[in-house]
Amino acid sequence: MKQTNLQKIQKKLRVKFIKQGVKMIDAETVYLSKDTKIGKNVIIEPFVVIGSKVKIGSNVKINSFSHLEECIISSNVSIGPYARLRPGSFLEKGSRVGNFVEIKKSKIGKDSKVNHLSYIGDTKIGKKVNIGAGTITCNYDGIKKHKTKIKDKVFIGSNSSLVAPLIINQGSIVGAGSVITKNVKKNSLALTRTSQTEVINYKRKK
Repeated sequence: MKQTNLQKIQKKLRVKFIKQGVKMIDAETVYLSKDTKIGKNVIIEPFVVIGSKVKIGSNVKINSFSHLEECIISSNVSIGPYARLRPGSFLEKGSRVGNFVEIKKSKIGKDSKVNHLSYIGDTKIGKKVNIGAGTITCNYDGIKKHKTKIKDKVFIGSNSSLVAPLIINQGSIVGAGSVITKNVKKNSLALTRTSQTEVINYKRKK
């Protein structure tokens, strides 16, 4: 079968990066751009798409089914599987973006983790922050985009909604299942749960 012009370009790009030391598990399923920049000791798993204006540092692993565009990835970073990095994303050294995570126009600080099922948009995350599974930054009110700032060593519990504009100060904890609408002070615990109700020996109506 005759190769199309696009296939020829992709083959040329793959060969170029493989010669530079990039390890592609299944090169034919990886799509690159002409302006892609990749450092040393990088592993790219199958079915990864790298769009325009992507810069990848050294010692990075991009797991399967991830999509990157207009973003900067520092060294010692792990991405995916099934991660989407949209324009304006910046992952600092040692950070981790896990499975089914979308990042848009946000900075993920050094050694910070967004591991599972989360959306982080218009957000600046500091160092050593843990974002729990299912966390959403509510950055759009239907008219304007608003920013969230999460400072160093913050722990965000799973299934939390962070309603921007918002600042969560250093060392604070957000309890799982919370909807946070006000700034959180340094070294504080923020919770917005209602009390659990339990009816003993409850029987459903027939």
